[in-house]
Amino acid sequence: MPRIIDLFAGAGGISLGAVRAGFHLSGAVELDEFAVDTHSRNFPNSTHLKLDVAKLTGAELLSLVGLSNGELSGLVGGPPCQGFSAIGKRDIADPRNNLFHHFFRLVHEIQPAFFLAENVPGILDEKYDEIRTNAFSQLNNLDYTILPPIKVRASDYGAPTTRTRIFFFGYDQRRFRADFDVQDFAPTADIQPINVETALEGLPVHIDSEWQSAEAGWRPIEALPEGYYFERILNNVPSNIGHQESLERFFGDMEVSGCMGTRHTSDVIERFTRLGWGETDKISRAVRLSPSGFCPTLRAGTAADKGSFQAVRPIHHLSPRVITPREAARLQGFPDWFVFQPTKWHSFRQIGNSVSPLVSEFIFTKIRSKLI
Repeated sequence: MPRIIDLFAGAGGISLGAVRAGFHLSGAVELDEFAVDTHSRNFPNSTHLKLDVAKLTGAELLSLVGLSNGELSGLVGGPPCQGFSAIGKRDIADPRNNLFHHFFRLVHEIQPAFFLAENVPGILDEKYDEIRTNAFSQLNNLDYTILPPIKVRASDYGAPTTRTRIFFFGYDQRRFRADFDVQDFAPTADIQPINVETALEGLPVHIDSEWQSAEAGWRPIEALPEGYYFERILNNVPSNIGHQESLERFFGDMEVSGCMGTRHTSDVIERFTRLGWGETDKISRAVRLSPSGFCPTLRAGTAADKGSFQAVRPIHHLSPRVITPREAARLQGFPDWFVFQPTKWHSFRQIGNSVSPLVSEFIFTKIRSKLI
């Protein structure tokens, strides 16, 4: 089974898609301790490294995950995007921007069969030309074919969100049976669009504001319809993947985690009640989801080092409240058996930072099909 390492792994959206596509996740590198906790729960048989990518050498990374030179098929991951994001400060001097460079430094040092790096569309802005050029220059003397940036809108791949991202993909032709083209990663005609109403089927609409603890957030769900989206939500658990308690409670009792409530004042509830679908609350700037539409890009908020700010959450289309972590996970395309960090803040932050597993699986399936 071909092996990958996921850098800046977060909760595991990229990892899950890759494993479902037939890759073995040898290791995951992530500096945020809460993300490491979530990732290790769901991928218990992978090596987890709470380390700074900027301080790792390729030789150290391979050694830590138990691989030798030439054994790694793919180096993948999403370097931090805050410095490139249109909703951020877009600070060209943001030190996190350097991690894009370090991703490609490790590609140069390890020379896997392919690399796949994900980021926000803003990284293609001309103000970041030098950052991209310097990063890719590390591959100048290597035998990689690098495709033009691949723009992906998650709703085109069966996820109920408009989240749009850029993927940078390069590969060593000698280790693949055929060449790639950007169109290889274009959505296929058989993908069924999934709207908000469909995506949230079966989850409890009434959420008690007193359901604050992780245990209180475990709630039963109703039977769900068939189809590709719900097959990914309900089943398709790769071997040796998943958190044991979550798997047992889900498949045994049809219970899901993450249905914690949020305490709203009566004034807020009244404002949310008056909002129409697709309208924005003028005070909180929260958008009420439209049942027939897609969820806008979920925002992550900030970690403790940046002030611990919570992101604005969308408002449920049927109930005057913000969505729960489990609803956010559904809208991002995560399966119901996937478990997140027990606190709401960290759960939302991890989900908002993640690549949709539906997008990830589609891309990795295409890569796997041509890998020797």
